Amino acid sequence: MLKTLILKNVGPNAEMPPFEFGERLNILTGDNGLGKSFLLDIIWWTLTKTFPADINPLLTGGRAALPIRGKKGEITAMFSTKSKKLYPFTSSFDTKKQIWGVPQGRPTNPGIVLYAMSDGSFAVWDPARNYWETSPRKTERSHREPYVFSPKEIWDGLNDKDGTSLCNGIIRDWASWQKESKIPFENLKVLLEWLSPSTNELITPGELTRISLKDVRDMPTLRMPYRQDVPVVHASSGMRRIIALAYVLLWAWQEHRIAAHLIHETPSNQVVFLIDEIESHLHPRWQQSIVPTVMSVVEKLHKEAKVQLIAVTHSPLIMASIEPTFNAEKDAWFDFDYEDKKVTLTKRDFEKYGDANTWLSSPAFDLKSTRAIKFAEFINKASAMLEQKEPKQSEIQNIHSQLVQALNPEDDFLIRWQYVCQKKGWLK
Repeated sequence: MLKTLILKNVGPNAEMPPFEFGERLNILTGDNGLGKSFLLDIIWWTLTKTFPADINPLLTGGRAALPIRGKKGEITAMFSTKSKKLYPFTSSFDTKKQIWGVPQGRPTNPGIVLYAMSDGSFAVWDPARNYWETSPRKTERSHREPYVFSPKEIWDGLNDKDGTSLCNGIIRDWASWQKESKIPFENLKVLLEWLSPSTNELITPGELTRISLKDVRDMPTLRMPYRQDVPVVHASSGMRRIIALAYVLLWAWQEHRIAAHLIHETPSNQVVFLIDEIESHLHPRWQQSIVPTVMSVVEKLHKEAKVQLIAVTHSPLIMASIEPTFNAEKDAWFDFDYEDKKVTLTKRDFEKYGDANTWLSSPAFDLKSTRAIKFAEFINKASAMLEQKEPKQSEIQNIHSQLVQALNPEDDFLIRWQYVCQKKGWLK
């Protein structure tokens, strides 16, 4: 599990404070462009010593991090291993070679690392498969690359550079498991049910089908609430996001168990799960349940699993959804801001704001108003007018007309405005 991360001359600020991660849940908030996705890329590299796009050039993100021009970049991390509670690691950027220095020997991270990127790409690092690759000479060992899927490859399959199949992908695996009534299909059904937003909106597999004369694959379908089977490739973006999350969790754990058995090692019980924009494509009902569900799903796959989730969000519903379970001893909230022409980082004490609307005006999102910008301007003008002793009658009537047209008759501010104006004799 990742404990601490210190960046020097890397990222939007040359001197960020250390990231002290919680052992269970870590939430990153902040405006666009402040470095949250960049941080996930750095964390992935820290745990795997690779950048996703260096392995799979089809990716649009996950590029190698570069230090601030003209300065020496350093990445320092501390994390737990099988043998040590706290293992330190420091890497410096070699300007001439344009690479981050990596010490010789096995990567020290003992657990599975999963990375769900916001564009639908995925990356998987398996300690049983990605530690070593034995060469034909059997005297040399090299680091085997993690599995990095583009959005298309997670569905259609991933091949090695020499054409060897590394993963069949969602469509082929799902169809194979379903036709042969394999245990993975039963597990997939359970995962999809767990990840569904409610018992009234279960993601349920339907019958296999064909979608065209040109595509010979047996295509999985979803049994929709209106009793029609819809091919997964025609499902909504939100449903495809959930399906992909479920598949990656199941596939990664299944392949890890097989690999651990082959090399006579005990399967790892540690999982670090990085998710960028965890609410991506999801309806508000799904946003209310996605974080608690992802945490519990991994634990249900492996009862002794220790899960560390590090997720980026722009959703107030996500923040509201974790209020019942947030534990300051195990969890952490990191908030990025832009102040005095520089990016700042604050590890905030988690407060309960109660609902999504209140979270919008919290430090996580910094909105002065949750209304439409134009309506907020009307209210600001009206509020300022209430502070005046004798505003012009024409101005009162003008702003009153704007408020009546803009706001619901039962709006709290409109009711208060009318009451105060009538009490002062401004409105008849």
